[in-house]
Amino acid sequence: MAGSGTSAVSSLGPSATTAAADDRIDPRRLLAFLAMTFGMFMAILDIQIVSASLTEIQAGLSASANEITWVQTAYLIAEVIMIPLSGYLSRGLGTRILFAMSAGGFTAASLMCGLSTNINEMIFWRAVQGFIGGGMIPTVFATAYLIFPRSKLSVVTPMIGLVATMAPTIGPTVGGYLTNALSWHWLFFVNIIPGIAVTIAALLLIDFDKPDWKLFRNFDWIGLLSMVGFLGALEYVLEEGPRNDWFGDHIVLLMAWVSGISAIVFFSRVLTFRQPIVDLRAFADRNFGLGSLFSFVMGIGLYGLTYLYPLFLGMVRGYDSLMIGETVFVSGIAMFLTAPFAGRLSSKVDPRYMLIIGFLFFALGTWWLTYLTKDWDFWELFWPQVFRGVGLMLAIVPINNIALGTLSAERLKNASGLYNLMRNLGGAVGLAGLTTILNNRTDLHLARLHESVTWSRQPALETLNALTQRFSSYGSDAQAMALKQLNQIVHREGVVMGFADVFLVLTFLFMGLAVLALVMKRPPAAAAAGGGGH
Repeated sequence: MAGSGTSAVSSLGPSATTAAADDRIDPRRLLAFLAMTFGMFMAILDIQIVSASLTEIQAGLSASANEITWVQTAYLIAEVIMIPLSGYLSRGLGTRILFAMSAGGFTAASLMCGLSTNINEMIFWRAVQGFIGGGMIPTVFATAYLIFPRSKLSVVTPMIGLVATMAPTIGPTVGGYLTNALSWHWLFFVNIIPGIAVTIAALLLIDFDKPDWKLFRNFDWIGLLSMVGFLGALEYVLEEGPRNDWFGDHIVLLMAWVSGISAIVFFSRVLTFRQPIVDLRAFADRNFGLGSLFSFVMGIGLYGLTYLYPLFLGMVRGYDSLMIGETVFVSGIAMFLTAPFAGRLSSKVDPRYMLIIGFLFFALGTWWLTYLTKDWDFWELFWPQVFRGVGLMLAIVPINNIALGTLSAERLKNASGLYNLMRNLGGAVGLAGLTTILNNRTDLHLARLHESVTWSRQPALETLNALTQRFSSYGSDAQAMALKQLNQIVHREGVVMGFADVFLVLTFLFMGLAVLALVMKRPPAAAAAGGGGH
């Protein structure tokens, strides 16, 4: 019997044995990758973890309304600079050193954010946190396609897709719970123990590649400074423009000029310097270019709705951070439950069909929201959030594979930085555009409503008389109070109608993406992902 068993194994031949070995995942590398993924989760989570708790942070630091927005803006500006730079640093320092430095620095900056006693300290440490933590995000994407065999990507890519989409989605929920149960300081202290663990794991387990110190001999400092000016100033314009009347504000206009001039210098250096800090040749790859375009628009949907849901619940429903968190967690649960299904589907179905279904699910969720009213609560928002979560998860897996799955190993690190940059820029452009549309449409609806609410309109008079009767116990102030209440009702309805218009715009955007996915050619099967580490 033993002999026959040996004979059976031998009959498989050397090719089958080699294939089995190629499909094997090294447990050490798997553990290292899981630690890296958790580090990426922390970095992406911290983009939105403060969004539902800005009021509490503002009170704790005695900050003004204009200053407190920089708790989020500083992080985003710094992160968007590091993400494209990470590819160069990963090649120069090696994955082990870069990731350990990123995780350790992010943890230290998190501690200092929690210990901040004034708004200036907070803004500084948030910028440090965003810059250092930004190095973890593209490194994980590149590592997934470098160390895992192709046959395992149907498991791995949903994992990183889930982290990339779910972390910002549940950020307000996590932030709301931490702030309510403990204090806003724990939005940052919660990173310390996991951050230390990730740093130690990176130092002990990562052995995927070796540093190439020669890259730093001719480092392009002009290219770096121009990239900082280009992306940093652009992010400032996109963040502050909607709040400050765009180019009507002198600082926004100045930053737009800085971004434009820096962009000219940056692209000239990238295209002419022997070793540019960012290699744009990856965009010449058709699949990567398409995947990056889809990633850009996915960033609009991902970060746009993560911003719009809490904004609606706070402005219209009057929810606090905990109530907002309890309402918007549905999308995260939907993503989590969809991830395994999306992974299995990605290995069996044409990626174009997955993209179309994902985009249409997202569009269905936003179309549902066009019927929004002031009374919408958890259950009215439940199904739109489910469709959003399922749609994002079904789309992100094929987008990752289209963009990164066919690139050679030497181009992956740089391309991963560009790919993640496109998603973040999409989020920044989306937030700026959606905020501007919301403000403009709200103003338009308010103007039309005010034209309708006049003394000659019987419904308006009946509402005013009913409100006056309600406040009759206040004597002569009853009519003034009724007028004020009526004005608040009109304003609330204008805001709700503005939100509905924004959701309609998102619906058309994602329906257009579904059409684009329909007409694109099927991407060729990706080459087997490398399993080598050195």
